[in-house]
Amino acid sequence: QPQDDEAFAAVDCAKLRPDGEYLSNPGMDALTSSVRVFARAKPEDKLEIVKSLQRQGAVTAMTGDGVNDAPALNQANIGVAMGIQGTEVAKGASDMILTDDNFCSIVAAVEKGRTIYAGIQKFVAFIMSVHIAEVMQIFFCIICG
Repeated sequence: QPQDDEAFAAVDCAKLRPDGEYLSNPGMDALTSSVRVFARAKPEDKLEIVKSLQRQGAVTAMTGDGVNDAPALNQANIGVAMGIQGTEVAKGASDMILTDDNFCSIVAAVEKGRTIYAGIQKFVAFIMSVHIAEVMQIFFCIICG
């Protein structure tokens, strides 16, 4: 984004643990809110980044393909595993599996899911509008005797 500072848009994950220990929660949150790309992340770094973003109220998605990604895939709101290159552990910990390992599939899946959801909403609205008249008629007949 244009307002991003180039010095902080991408950082090495060593900044998450400058003295060997992770930053405090406020420090971690400040860093993750301003950084767009984390380089050379260890598995535990990925988990801490996801937790920090969730503390800030963000909905998190994590992609991964290995055993080391499983904790962060499980912690994220949406875990996405690679279907071709991914391990069974990563697939088991994820919510979605990309069968073709193509990120464009996520966009297509979301579009299709929204279409299905809209169809379900229309169906439920139709069923409720049709059957409410029947319920009211039976209720009226019971009251009138």
